[in-house]
Amino acid sequence: MTLSRRTTLALGLGATAGLLLPATARAQDVVRNNISSFRTQDWRDHFDTLGKATIVADTVSRALHFWSGDGSDHRIYPTSVPISDDLTKRGYTSIVRKKVGPSWTPTASQMERYPDWKPVPPGPENPLGTHAMYLSWPAYIIHGTHDTRKIGRKSSDGCIGLYNEMIAELFELCPIGTQVRVL
Repeated sequence: MTLSRRTTLALGLGATAGLLLPATARAQDVVRNNISSFRTQDWRDHFDTLGKATIVADTVSRALHFWSGDGSDHRIYPTSVPISDDLTKRGYTSIVRKKVGPSWTPTASQMERYPDWKPVPPGPENPLGTHAMYLSWPAYIIHGTHDTRKIGRKSSDGCIGLYNEMIAELFELCPIGTQVRVL
């Protein structure tokens, strides 16, 4: 059977029309894994004032929201989050120390699970990446990572991880005393 030029053209346009549909219409039956669903956060839902600066780390949407102390700067960063609810600390804390080129030491609970783990000095193999902001909770850190596959995933033992270039930017924006809420 030979199709006329008009029929061939009509079939081609029909097939192309599917590509022109909005992505949400085409993706109804597609299961997507590891996509971020950043939810809008407002600092007023979590704090009375902005203080020096404010961070809301949303472990569900895997996003970190930053507001400057005067409210003129709001930024959102994709993050890695703890692998389980057992490892997720939620609540209010603050940045108490900052370090460029941090070294990493396994926590006591990590040593129980992985007795062969050893401390890692600063450098490309360090799981804390290039910058670390230590929270008032022991062993909880907002830090970078050299393993970019972790961002957008449940992949940490409790910390909040960012791409190295993003933690470097956030590091400069956050003074010691920045208030933090982890949801």
